[in-house]
Amino acid sequence: MVTVSKPLIEQFLVKPNTSPLVIPDIPLIDLSKPESKQHLVKACQDFGFFKVVNHGVPLKFINKLESEAVNFFNSPLATKEKFGPPDPFGYGNKCIGRNGDVGWVEYLLLNAKPESDYPENFQGIVNDYVTSVKTMACEILELLADELKLQPRNVFSKLLKDEQSDSVFRVNHYPPCPEFQENERNGSKLVGFGEHTDPQIISVLRSNNTSGLEISLRDGSWMSVPPDSESFFINVGDSLQVMTNGRFKSVKHRVVANGTKSRVSMIYFGGPPLSEKIAPLPSLMQGEEDSLYKEFTWFEYKKSAFNSRLSDNRLGLFEKIIAS
Repeated sequence: MVTVSKPLIEQFLVKPNTSPLVIPDIPLIDLSKPESKQHLVKACQDFGFFKVVNHGVPLKFINKLESEAVNFFNSPLATKEKFGPPDPFGYGNKCIGRNGDVGWVEYLLLNAKPESDYPENFQGIVNDYVTSVKTMACEILELLADELKLQPRNVFSKLLKDEQSDSVFRVNHYPPCPEFQENERNGSKLVGFGEHTDPQIISVLRSNNTSGLEISLRDGSWMSVPPDSESFFINVGDSLQVMTNGRFKSVKHRVVANGTKSRVSMIYFGGPPLSEKIAPLPSLMQGEEDSLYKEFTWFEYKKSAFNSRLSDNRLGLFEKIIAS
């Protein structure tokens, strides 16, 4: 259980933003349909975020992992802290990153490589789940490449399949917060995980049926994403935005926690090898189109991103200033 004294609850609160004038439909994509690749590209361009069904990830893998995660987070704090603090992997609570960001959350950050060390009872379960989710993520990336007429079609997915792929897996737990209920009546929101974009190529999220995820729309308002425990939500990462020279959008998102309900989410972050150079793909550059970004390695961008605050424009340091 994440505990905090009542006077300190204020540091986790934000005033709600203006509600969107028009609430758009979140793109829903059936991966079993042949037309899915057109819908995937449109969703990446218009939203940077979408939901997939018929994804091929066995329900038994999902349920077993969630069950084990609930057991872990329900265990005594002293037991959980044996696996922390995160450096970079391990158990953490409330503190996110190294720059003062806090959230009403406890989490396990794990290396996605099969030979990694996990808490007891997680090893085989995490490997089964991550392997299956990674396969689905690579399928999505290859469908995107097909629709963009990119050769080879594994131009994105090979970065996740590489043995040196710097992918990570995160399990978040947002516990109930009884102290928040009086603030909830005043219209405040309890920040579980502050607003940010994901720096990797692609993120694959699954959560239980407790709401909390919100995405930022182009008018600056925040839209709540209805939960769906049997589907997956996909985020375009900063690196994919760069590789497509801004055609695909890395959407800013956040999680607001709940006063009465527990939320558990599981996220696979598909990242390239540390030495991989990230830059707009020449085959996507049209005519005299200029590159919007400076070339950088994933190591350089990862270091920069994790030395910043969550809400910072992490790509800002790598944008080119194009003369008009």
